[in-house]
Amino acid sequence: MTMAPPDNGRVKPDSPAFRQLPAVVSLIAVLTLMRLIYAHVLDLRTDEAYYWTWSKESALSFLDHPPMIAWFIRFGTAIFGDTSLGVRFAGILAMLVTQLLLADIVRRVTHDVRAVVFAVLMPEAVLYYGLLMAKVSPDTAMIPFAVAMLWALVRLNQSGNPRWWLAAGLFAGLALLSKFTAVMLAPAVLAFALVPDWRRRWLLSPYPWVAALIAVVVFSPVLIWNEQHDWASFRFQFVRAVATHDVSLRTVGEFIGLQFGLVGFVMLPVVLSGVTLTAWRGYRWREPVAILLSTSVLVPFLYFCWKSLTLRVGDTWPMFLWPAGFAAAAINLAVLPRENWSEWIIQSTLWWARVAVISGIAFVVGVFFYYVAAPWNLIGRTDPVGGEAGYEQVAARARDQLKTTGATWIATTDYRTYAMLRWHFNGRVPVVQINERGRFQGFADPGMDRIKDHPGLYVAREPDNRLPLWDLTTAKREPLARVERSWRGVVMDTYALEKLTGWTPELAPPPDSPLFRWRVLAENARLVTVAAITAVTR
Repeated sequence: MTMAPPDNGRVKPDSPAFRQLPAVVSLIAVLTLMRLIYAHVLDLRTDEAYYWTWSKESALSFLDHPPMIAWFIRFGTAIFGDTSLGVRFAGILAMLVTQLLLADIVRRVTHDVRAVVFAVLMPEAVLYYGLLMAKVSPDTAMIPFAVAMLWALVRLNQSGNPRWWLAAGLFAGLALLSKFTAVMLAPAVLAFALVPDWRRRWLLSPYPWVAALIAVVVFSPVLIWNEQHDWASFRFQFVRAVATHDVSLRTVGEFIGLQFGLVGFVMLPVVLSGVTLTAWRGYRWREPVAILLSTSVLVPFLYFCWKSLTLRVGDTWPMFLWPAGFAAAAINLAVLPRENWSEWIIQSTLWWARVAVISGIAFVVGVFFYYVAAPWNLIGRTDPVGGEAGYEQVAARARDQLKTTGATWIATTDYRTYAMLRWHFNGRVPVVQINERGRFQGFADPGMDRIKDHPGLYVAREPDNRLPLWDLTTAKREPLARVERSWRGVVMDTYALEKLTGWTPELAPPPDSPLFRWRVLAENARLVTVAAITAVTR
């Protein structure tokens, strides 16, 4: 059984939905311009600067994530230079590509222009995508490839041409090359292939198996890098995945609250209800596309709900699953009338979808103006954007101290400070994080000729500047100054600046050295997630 026969009456060029298309396209153009302004005006956040440092390296992969995000940034900076817009530009393109793919998925399934309009406007009405796709991250890199994989499988279902398996394998490999969580879409693909009546055909066909091989080949840079570095990425992610803590209703509430905040207080129930009906429809009638879309949302979402019982789930972790939900919800709007549901259910569903889109876009625009144009800080030190702003103040003071003391390089002991100082100095001064060297395996020489036997400048957030690891070195530290990092009149952090003499950092310490210690990174990553989510939800 197909999901629903097309309603050809809805595709006439003189229909109201078609007459609204110019307005919809204009709205998307305006909102895209808004994201471009946001990307250009706001300072980079620490993680973005950290990924930018990756784009300057030639490593096959990295400890924290696969390399696609570095390639995205390298593409944008090749066009716009080392600017905020350059770093973020590929993420804005990723948003447009995602919308086009969602539109085509819904068009092919429903032939309903109104459903297509909802499919492209729903992401615009969700803070995750309507604004935060301008914040570059491995998630923004993964999303268009994950949606492209779903699109290829929809094309497979419609055409019956098994070659679409090969395209799906390519896009799956690219999604994995962006972020490891793409593997959470595997249950949806398996259900798509095995639950419908065509399962015997695909089990006996070479195409799905060749598609899997293509995905592995595309993913091979990560496998090669890990084989060369003691499988560091997989060990790092495994520690995070199996981390256990006491059951806490607070972390569950934070996860659910964060989804309401980032997806929308109206949009979240609209999407989940559409996904639930799509799942019921798909598994009842063994309809491949309905199974694919609903399972792509429900399996990861339920997994994150389960993990939130004992772990604070990161704000971007579920970001990849909602586009499939938008497609399912938009398709559901078109399918309900064809299944002869009662009129009040059809009208109520349509009304709530409209409210979700209108209120969501208004909220996204409001957040945009708050960060771009408003002079106030209404959230204080917990502001998720302001909490990572103001590093130019630290960089300016560091620049003054370099001139005063004759120091030729900068030392840090956390990746955020390292990334932001490297961003602000952009190669003019070597910046080295002296600990957690497991993060920097495969990185190029930062300029040891300017570091060895030269005084350095240590920059660290208080009280982290008093780490005991300094007792393991021969460095002599001389306090110089303190500088406050502030945003809109609120002090976010205070940094200590110290002169370093009598020591040269070891860039490649052995794995058992306290200065290597990548295992500690898993706990550090968890603490970063805690801080980010607390900032948003407090």
